[in-house]
Amino acid sequence: MKVLYVASEALPFAASGGLADVAGSLPRALRRRLIGCRVVMPLYESVPQEMRDSMTFLTSLSVPVAWRRQYCGVFEAKVDGVIYYLLDNQYYFKRQGMYGHYDDAERFAFFSRAVLEMLPYIDFCPDVIHANDWQSALVPLYYSLYYADREGYKGIKTVFTIHNIQYQGKYGMELLDDVVGIPQQSRSLMEFDGCANYMKSAIETAHCVTTVSPTYATEILDPWFSWGLDPILQARQWKLHGILNGIDTVGYDPAADDNIYAPYTVETVAEGKAANKQALQERLGLPQRKDVPLVGMVTRLASHKGLDLVKYIVDTLLTRELQLVILGSGEWVYESFFRELQSKYPEKFCYCAGFVPELARKIYAGADIFLMPSKSEPCGLAQMVACRYGTLPVVRQTGGLKDSIRDSGDEGGFGFTFQSYNADDMLAAIDRALAAYADPARLAQLRTLCMTEDFSWGRSANEYIRLYKSLLKDE
Repeated sequence: MKVLYVASEALPFAASGGLADVAGSLPRALRRRLIGCRVVMPLYESVPQEMRDSMTFLTSLSVPVAWRRQYCGVFEAKVDGVIYYLLDNQYYFKRQGMYGHYDDAERFAFFSRAVLEMLPYIDFCPDVIHANDWQSALVPLYYSLYYADREGYKGIKTVFTIHNIQYQGKYGMELLDDVVGIPQQSRSLMEFDGCANYMKSAIETAHCVTTVSPTYATEILDPWFSWGLDPILQARQWKLHGILNGIDTVGYDPAADDNIYAPYTVETVAEGKAANKQALQERLGLPQRKDVPLVGMVTRLASHKGLDLVKYIVDTLLTRELQLVILGSGEWVYESFFRELQSKYPEKFCYCAGFVPELARKIYAGADIFLMPSKSEPCGLAQMVACRYGTLPVVRQTGGLKDSIRDSGDEGGFGFTFQSYNADDMLAAIDRALAAYADPARLAQLRTLCMTEDFSWGRSANEYIRLYKSLLKDE
């Protein structure tokens, strides 16, 4: 079986969020299971020069973009046994930042069409093309309209994964002629609520639609979570599947992580976390107290991350014997609030603005409790990483948080969960975690359960393989 994995970003070439982690890890896991998997992505200006130097130029081709054609260069690179194709067009991709440009609709329409136009020029004929998020959502649409009956393309199955349904690629209907370039009779595949909706076109035309957790696949059928697409998803529910993401357990390994202060294993977790905690407290300017639990958050400062719950109870929370550190950036209202909070509680609270990857690792390793109270969370990786470092997770039961963290009150559970989106319920879950921290025997047991839980891509990769095989079996 051969799979072409299509993503707008992938580690180690370019990253802005969780999609890059997935596109950098899942193909490797598939390869280890003898599935031929290659990745295709744009060649952005931000791709480091040392990585460019390792690429091989394969060919150039002309790609249709509505009524015109654009140059596309195809470069190949190999990382950890996985072959990557990087598609070059300096007009579209030689600019600062991957997203947020006025012509994103055209840039990613070009990318989606180029993926399909590239196939005859490479030594790889996929059985499955797996597209991700709205930036590659036109791949299933273009395949169904223009390629499904072509020689060399017949029989390919298309899979589309929704990583976050909030970002759908919604534009004016005038783009259908001038940018997307689809016939009049096919406009209904993209049209929704008066807009041209890229994600909607993939839901309509892909052979299978997946989400990054089983619970999220159920949630997005509800208007509360769907950002308007619930009628389309309900009508296509038969093709919807939820598969929980994994994490790179080699890259996130406290025994071999150069970014943390002191390495440790599950056998030495108590000593290792104590050393990391003390060094982290020193760096953050907090009192170096071994007996006080350190609560950490590594998050985007956005409302759906549950930060309004934190704001509501933080003064009460900081009356407890604990310290709190938050790393992240985003909406000004939260950044401003946390800066003021730090001046109010300098001995107990530290806010670190921005996203500093090495500091994030140090928080995972040095914190005792990790807080993730999201209003919605398609999958979430931070809670899994925290467990990998032996940090007790406190999460709300939504999306991938519900699927990945079992409450310590249940058999084999290792986290602290709450169900309703309520600040007092969150505080009660934190208090339960604080009680566990105060009990050395229970703390040791929970840390062991956290660190030995299987969050690897192996389980997820096996589910994707079963899904791919079921699609090809239906042929």
